Amino acid sequence: MNTLMNTRVLLNKRPQGESKLDDFKIETVQVKDPEEGEILLKILWLSLDPYMRGRMSDAKSYAPPVNLGEVMIGETVSEVIESRSSDYAQGDLIAGPSGWQEYCTIHRNSEGFRKIKKEFGPPSTALHILGMTGQTAYFGLLRVGEPKPGETVVVGAASGAVGSVVGQIAKIKGCRAVGVAGGQAKCDYIVNDLGFDAAVDYKAGHLNEDLRKACHDGIDIYFESVGGAILHAVVPLLNEGARVPICGYISQYNVSDAKKLESPDMVLGALPNPPFHRFFLVGEWAAEFRDATAQLAEWLKQGKLKYRESIVEGIENVPRAFIGLLRGENFGKQLIEVA
Repeated sequence: MNTLMNTRVLLNKRPQGESKLDDFKIETVQVKDPEEGEILLKILWLSLDPYMRGRMSDAKSYAPPVNLGEVMIGETVSEVIESRSSDYAQGDLIAGPSGWQEYCTIHRNSEGFRKIKKEFGPPSTALHILGMTGQTAYFGLLRVGEPKPGETVVVGAASGAVGSVVGQIAKIKGCRAVGVAGGQAKCDYIVNDLGFDAAVDYKAGHLNEDLRKACHDGIDIYFESVGGAILHAVVPLLNEGARVPICGYISQYNVSDAKKLESPDMVLGALPNPPFHRFFLVGEWAAEFRDATAQLAEWLKQGKLKYRESIVEGIENVPRAFIGLLRGENFGKQLIEVA
């Protein structure tokens, strides 16, 4: 019997409005030895993502909520430290939904877990540019947005994990990329480091005017992940035939009164001539993930894609980092270095 202890973060209560530290509970339990067909994982990296806020609510959604007292859901990169399956060997690196904890035991047939090809890039990239967020940007822009050379693509939350990749792929496809971000440092980053053509600081106080100046030929594609004021600034600039892929609307995630919730569908659908728009889930293209990851890895090696990570150390600091994520305090992909 091993002596390993697992510190994990549970959902303690359902948040009302903005998440608070006491919505979570941290506990430490002994790790059980894996049984036949099971694999014991030591979690190295944990991804924090806005969708997790929705999974904390019991409101009807596209995915079931996390139950009270359960480990919070989350994508991780882990190392196999003990295997009782011929499918995995000690030392293998695996990405999958292990949750907010230090150790996890899975069955050899557990869904959502995959080995990481170390030659593609550093292990942590399997949680962003070569993982779910990279796939979200790739399929959302290319399959829903269908960009054409010369078009103007506007990206909300452009310095974030998804938005930063969307803008860079738009440039690869010959488009003009305009990013919206909060603060001069983030705006400088997406232009000077990521190659966006222009950036608009929504915190500067004149969002509508600045966006209009940056999009002098209107907007052909708006990649939506924010909602709220940014969406309202985009709407008057949408060209005929514009497309709006919707992967989320983070500005509304902490709204406690459902009557005040304003989804992108509500805003766009109410227009006299609504643009093509739809909410998408990256899992729609699960059968193509391997090929997409290979393409993203190739662009990364060629220097056409760049990324930035915002790293917090220690599983005990996950709740505070998650609250900061929804406030926009992170710069780039928010990761927890667990071990």
